[in-house]
Amino acid sequence: PILYSYFRSSCSWRVRIALALKGIAYSQVPVNLLKDGGQQHSAEYKLLNPMQQVPTLKIDGITLSQSLAIIHYLEETRPNPRLLPQDPKKRALVRMISDHIASGIQPLQNLSILEQIGEKKLEWAQHCIKSGFQALEQILQDTAGRYCVGDEVSLADLCLVPQVSNAERYKVDLTPYPTITRINKALLELEAFQVSHPSRQPDTPAELRA
Repeated sequence: PILYSYFRSSCSWRVRIALALKGIAYSQVPVNLLKDGGQQHSAEYKLLNPMQQVPTLKIDGITLSQSLAIIHYLEETRPNPRLLPQDPKKRALVRMISDHIASGIQPLQNLSILEQIGEKKLEWAQHCIKSGFQALEQILQDTAGRYCVGDEVSLADLCLVPQVSNAERYKVDLTPYPTITRINKALLELEAFQVSHPSRQPDTPAELRA
């Protein structure tokens, strides 16, 4: 497999965690979203990913984009360890939380949006994350065990950790979200979340390396 990724991309990080958890060896091709006006806009990359976003994964003779679609494919073809619970109710909760983050928070504070916002981009990012985290904190108080849904790592956790990292980058005060903070801390103790971390990627700038 070949993963086209950017070290700081939260969507790329989700996929890197899944690959690490499932023990899938892969090579990585960095796509710098800032350099040269954004390498994702190159004609060559546009052929791989018409949306001109990361991540893109080449695997099993197909090319996939959209992080959740990629992770669902990995889950269906390489089911161990499981990232979606067998119980339909728990599985629905995992998907709900994943969509809450991947559709309801992250796209609103994504680089392409912030470039359009201009001077107030920090305030906008903080607003989007805070409003999303207020709802998420309330949800997790009902669903969480050690992790987002019970005590097993799931797709929801793969979405949570990169989003908390975004919140920290945009200087969001996490004090009002103790459940989010506790789960994030527990997940960052796991090896798969550490090796996939933005500070440990091939394209991580020297000053940001762990």
